[in-house]
Amino acid sequence: MDAIDRKILKVLQQDARASLQQIGQAVGLSASPCWERIRKMELAGVIEGYTVRLNPQALGLGDTVMVQVTLDSHSDNTLEKFGETLAAIPEVIEAYLVSGEYDYLLRVAVQDTRDYERLLREKLYKIKGIRHSKSSFVLRTLKKADLPL
Repeated sequence: MDAIDRKILKVLQQDARASLQQIGQAVGLSASPCWERIRKMELAGVIEGYTVRLNPQALGLGDTVMVQVTLDSHSDNTLEKFGETLAAIPEVIEAYLVSGEYDYLLRVAVQDTRDYERLLREKLYKIKGIRHSKSSFVLRTLKKADLPL
């Protein structure tokens, strides 16, 4: 990857719907070489796909909760089953296996505190192997950025 590839990626991060002409104009290339570079980055796995950013509040998901989870066991089987279970819970929008005092950090999108309480009762507390969890409601997002290029 060179500087032009990084410029192309920056344009696409800002607007994945930008036309090849717009991208080319931004990076100083015509459409055809832009397309070739984009295609190479797709094939190499640098570009994993194209998405749209949604406004959670507009969809009725006004609260974000960060949940720290500690498991009873760290066996491969336990970790695999826990990951599979999380994948089936749509409110869990990100899950990270982390180092430190707890095992997982989850980002959860819910309507409000009552909806989060429902999620705990109906889904999270029913997952076998959770020793401890700690929840923190996000009060305000201070930064949400694209990857640095």
